[in-house]
Amino acid sequence: MRIGELARRSGVSERSLRYYETQELLRAERTPGGHRDYGEWAVDRVVRIQTLYAAGLNSRKIAQLLPCMRDTDGRPSEVATPQLVDELTAERDRINRLIADLVRSRDVLDEVIDTASHGADAPAGRAVAAPTGSA
Repeated sequence: MRIGELARRSGVSERSLRYYETQELLRAERTPGGHRDYGEWAVDRVVRIQTLYAAGLNSRKIAQLLPCMRDTDGRPSEVATPQLVDELTAERDRINRLIADLVRSRDVLDEVIDTASHGADAPAGRAVAAPTGSA
């Protein structure tokens, strides 16, 4: 498939696809006319690249990781080095910390929204007393 079709099917711009090639994350065969030609496997590869970027990995790390992952074309995956596994484990731990921080932030916002929603029920012109904390 040509670059435009890959862009359409993967939801990624042609510019991004060309960047992925320069970063050695994606490869294309060339037609006799010099056009890029991708196999069906490329759609899954691009989606995987996008997922890894969204997880906070940089292109260098993604380039190290991609050979360890199996594409739908059945290409054999390589064994990850212990160093790469350690780095990816650290990256996963970082992401887990971010998720925990976001959950805490969401919980605080839920409390504020709940409090503000109950305060909105008060008659106009009357302030809602803040909870005292003692019963």
